[in-house]
Amino acid sequence: MSDYTPLALAAKALSINLNEQQYGSIVEIGAGQEVARNFFRVGAAAGTIAKTSSAYDMAVSDAIYGKGGRYVSRERVEKILNYEFQLCVERLESTRPDDSTFFAYAASVEAKAYGRENECHGWIGIQFQGEAKQNPPNQVICHVRMLDKTNGRQSEALGILGVNLIYASFHYRHDVNTFIKSLKDNLGDDRIEIDLIHFSGDHFKDVDNRLSSLLLVENWLTRVVMFDTQGNPAVPRDVLYKKPTVVTRGSFKPPTKTHLDMTECGVRLLAEATQSDEKRVVRLAEISMSQLVSEQKGDNKDFLARVTLANSLGMHVLLSDYVRYFSLSSWLRRHTNQPIAILIKSIDLPYIFDHDLYQGLEGGTLEGLGKLFHSGTKVLVYPAYEEGCLMHLSNAPKPDSLKHIVAQLMEDNKLIPIERFSNDVVGISARETMKMILAGESGWEVNLLPETVEIMKQNNLHGINSIADD
Repeated sequence: MSDYTPLALAAKALSINLNEQQYGSIVEIGAGQEVARNFFRVGAAAGTIAKTSSAYDMAVSDAIYGKGGRYVSRERVEKILNYEFQLCVERLESTRPDDSTFFAYAASVEAKAYGRENECHGWIGIQFQGEAKQNPPNQVICHVRMLDKTNGRQSEALGILGVNLIYASFHYRHDVNTFIKSLKDNLGDDRIEIDLIHFSGDHFKDVDNRLSSLLLVENWLTRVVMFDTQGNPAVPRDVLYKKPTVVTRGSFKPPTKTHLDMTECGVRLLAEATQSDEKRVVRLAEISMSQLVSEQKGDNKDFLARVTLANSLGMHVLLSDYVRYFSLSSWLRRHTNQPIAILIKSIDLPYIFDHDLYQGLEGGTLEGLGKLFHSGTKVLVYPAYEEGCLMHLSNAPKPDSLKHIVAQLMEDNKLIPIERFSNDVVGISARETMKMILAGESGWEVNLLPETVEIMKQNNLHGINSIADD
């Protein structure tokens, strides 16, 4: 559906109201009842809405849906959806026409609070029948972040998103890309971020939810998606909250023993510098999707393969469209207040100080570096071979115009050399390893962990038809 044309909010709401088959309940906890309001506003809502409710009081919510963990959580929204959908079916199936398709929409969010700063996020979801009598229903669950500065604006945005989700469930369920694209209709930029979406049910049995995460980035619903160490889409805050974090940037095509050594050296160094427990440090592999997003081309299976292979190193994975290091640092800082270390190879050091990278910032390079190194963020530099010579932080090229700033960053323990590393793996190159694989040469396996090699061979991932960059 490449010729997709967005529909106005009122048109979506009225279309559902006038469809005599679609009928259900809307439950909104937090940020008012703006989804239901949008259906009532356009008229004919009696054709769609069986019930609206909003159990704000915890005791009331527990009495209806049962006790659980956090009230703003996926678990809570799924409890609400299960309860409300089954209630619709039990109470209405015998009284409604035989071709009725029931649904339940639920939201549990924490919007901007009065008089205090808080994380503005939440969970929304829908259970719905694609055809009459379908049970169990299909389900779509999203984790959202509200980016508006006021409660009123956040409520309005959630109301729009809810209508988009309900409309997409009935009209775009056979095309996940259009489904996801349509969630941004009538919202514009910088109002809502969706960093996780999960499809389940018969209509979505062929959907790869990892690919759905990529589509969130491609369609500008988020800048970053995360996968846990098992390759499952994850909510960044759940993984990173109050955790020291080490992130290794690279192509991971394929992930080599060097990537693992970089990461473990970084974890050890960050733990020592900040007196942290190494076991608490989150290990992240960050893979850039900037080219895929900007040029609207690329092989999504290629990126998913990289997620699988990076997981073989025991790492969580980020897919992002960030080019500039300080953007990645700022994103990480949003989710954790603990120390952050960004790992780079010495041959990539000049890129951090490249003036072109900071065009568009009022303070230019100085502003960009300030954003990168602020709030406890460190850059750790791993040695690498350049034209046969081992290059460390000390002998890596640095711009003359910034030599005093570089020296100060080193003095302040913000730009740190990795001095304890494995001599056996430091010279391994992902680029050269991939060339060997594509050329059918032998011996490339020694550059990778045995489990990585096994995954590549079992899934035929070594046939990737483009050359890796370190």
